Amino acid sequence: MKILFASSELYPLIKTGGLADVAVSLPAALKALQQDIKIMMPGYRDVLASIDGAKPIATLSLLDHTIALLCTSLPRAALEVWLVDHVLFDRPGNPYLAKNGAPWPDNAQRFALFDRAVAAVAMGHANLDWEPDIVHCNDWQSALAPALLASERRRPATVYTIHNLSYQGIFPQATYRELGLPNELWSVEGLEFYGQLSFMKGGLNFADRISTVSPGYAREIQTPEFGCGLEGLLKRRHTVLSGIVNGIDTDMWNPARDAFLIKNYDRENLVDKQANRCALQRAFELPQQNKVALIGMIGRLVEQKGVDLLLNALPELIKLPVQIALLGAGQPEYEQALRGWSQRHPNQLGVRIGYDEVLAHRIEAGADMFLMPSRFEPCGLNQMYSQRYGTVPIVRRTGGLQDTVVDANAENIKAGTATGLIFEEASGPELVAAVRRALSLWEDSTVWPQLMLTGMQQDFSWRHSAQQYLALYRQALADRRLVSV
Repeated sequence: MKILFASSELYPLIKTGGLADVAVSLPAALKALQQDIKIMMPGYRDVLASIDGAKPIATLSLLDHTIALLCTSLPRAALEVWLVDHVLFDRPGNPYLAKNGAPWPDNAQRFALFDRAVAAVAMGHANLDWEPDIVHCNDWQSALAPALLASERRRPATVYTIHNLSYQGIFPQATYRELGLPNELWSVEGLEFYGQLSFMKGGLNFADRISTVSPGYAREIQTPEFGCGLEGLLKRRHTVLSGIVNGIDTDMWNPARDAFLIKNYDRENLVDKQANRCALQRAFELPQQNKVALIGMIGRLVEQKGVDLLLNALPELIKLPVQIALLGAGQPEYEQALRGWSQRHPNQLGVRIGYDEVLAHRIEAGADMFLMPSRFEPCGLNQMYSQRYGTVPIVRRTGGLQDTVVDANAENIKAGTATGLIFEEASGPELVAAVRRALSLWEDSTVWPQLMLTGMQQDFSWRHSAQQYLALYRQALADRRLVSV
């Protein structure tokens, strides 16, 4: 199949979250399955500055804009990337936010232009001698493309993936008129969402098939608690909605070959994990103690990630034989509160505000346990990284966390399938109870190594998920042909 994969970010060219990782890993896995795939993304200033020899391959006139389409490649993954070059993307830094942290005021115009370019390429208007069978769009930034393609007779099949339903691309009604979108798309069955323009509804209403990044999240977003006002639409389209767990890059996240680690190790040589534990304690200025459990945590410091639950639990956690090494950035009030706890309890809580790729790998390798108390989690990657590194995850039962962690209850321990600990309620006391349960298992010299080894044996590669996406593409093509008859 010829697949056009549209994404607003792509690792290592530009990254703000997990979408950038998926946008390289999934296409690479599909290419390994002999698929003909091109990635299309905006040509941000920093991206263009970071690559050499991007070649112009097409020029497109879209409304009153002229864009250049540039071709480059990702050598490591051997993937071809098409960049939409226009002045709207010629600004530095974060692709969505200005220096003050506020969204760029013209984000609707920027990503509507990107989506028009995706639709034009999909319809063969770029004269590239390559037309896709499938257009795969991701998150709100590319969600208008399925809507723009919907009325075309000879269009390719479309697939739309929700990576996080919370970010929908909502803009005022006046913006709809400014974008020159077709009048017929302004309705509840189109792009209108409570009197505003919703980019995301373009994908949800018009894509032939919809996916999200775990079966658990696919179920949750059809409920009022997690549906963000779109649960009715998602329930109506449930027959074309699938949940496919994200894979991870098993070459990059491999304790046996990870160049960021102090010492490499594998299932046959777990003793060398201890060197990484000691190094992590040093990095966070925590005392070198073996009789306390070292808990790692990495992520955005926002309510979604359960940071408020951690803060609520800290008065009890510091009474336990634990140390916590936390890396993240987010809401200023959470950053300030965590710094305060760290200053008052420097022997038990180490905090680094920001993001550091090397340190992230070292936390995964050096911690005994990894904490993810998310209120919701579409998929999550760190719980999979943790298992691969023999670091036992403690997670809440939500979204992709419940799909990728097997709880260490008595039955699962006996069966040899347990890989982590799951707690139910989004509360501080439940989090503390889960840590207590983990500590009791950590002290068991038979059970804990079994948990570590079972987690390390899990296959979280993209191989299986890519096969599921291929099946989804075939379903979308079948749906499209049925409608065309």
